Amino acid sequence: MKFGIIFSNSGPAAEGDYAAEMARLAESAGIESLWAVEHVVVPAGYESTYPYSADGKMPGGEEFPIPDPLIWLSYVAAATSTIRLGTGILILPQRNPVITAKEAATLDRLSGGRLDLGIGVGWLAEEFDALGIPFDDRAARTDDHVAAMRALWTEEQASYTGSHSSFRNLISLPKPAQESIPIHVGGHSIPSAKRAGRLGDGYFPAKGDNDRLAELFGAMRDAANDAGRNPDDIELTTGARATPDEIKQLGEDLGVDRVVIPPLGFDLGSLRQGLERYADEVIAKVNG
Repeated sequence: MKFGIIFSNSGPAAEGDYAAEMARLAESAGIESLWAVEHVVVPAGYESTYPYSADGKMPGGEEFPIPDPLIWLSYVAAATSTIRLGTGILILPQRNPVITAKEAATLDRLSGGRLDLGIGVGWLAEEFDALGIPFDDRAARTDDHVAAMRALWTEEQASYTGSHSSFRNLISLPKPAQESIPIHVGGHSIPSAKRAGRLGDGYFPAKGDNDRLAELFGAMRDAANDAGRNPDDIELTTGARATPDEIKQLGEDLGVDRVVIPPLGFDLGSLRQGLERYADEVIAKVNG
């Protein structure tokens, strides 16, 4: 089982010294990956429903720093050597796919092929409004952007014509260090599960009980089969603050490959202690 840290770029990790040391501590503790979240802006008093909490609001309130995930991951990449660098998630339909493909390829190249690009359709309509991007067609825009970016990553002179992007004979260098950057589809809805099955290298429902996860993973596998893909090739990630036995069951019963946890402290002392304890009491027992 792989272990990652979600919300890794939030709170005190918005500051450079803390971010670099946190990443080094996580790497030395056996954490496999860091996952950085994204919001360009948070409109004050937003009315959209945050889908991962009972009250429909993001944890921590409206006023907390969220550094750009790709820039933040580039910073911590320079402070580490093996830990993988994930976006969990990048709000892809808010971004220009040609620019995003270049940014992601650059990060992947400079880090020696360590990027996992988690993507999602977004939920905060007021943020889309602020950026001048339609909210209602974000799902179609996401699918289009994935195909456009993959063309730019893999073709010497990339051409693509889709519903929202169109270009011919574009040279985009550097190419990623990986053959193509893995795309992990985030979301805990049936449409997100089907999207992962159709086009994802991974699927990342952030939360859910085992029955809900089984339903989502089943929908993903059905969609993969319908698309002529092998569902076993799609890596499964989910959030889990659980016991070692419960984590083992996620792998054995549901095929989960990675669990992610929030940061285990909000100052370097408590973070170091939390990571050391988690390495001994959970990671070692799960993978020992």
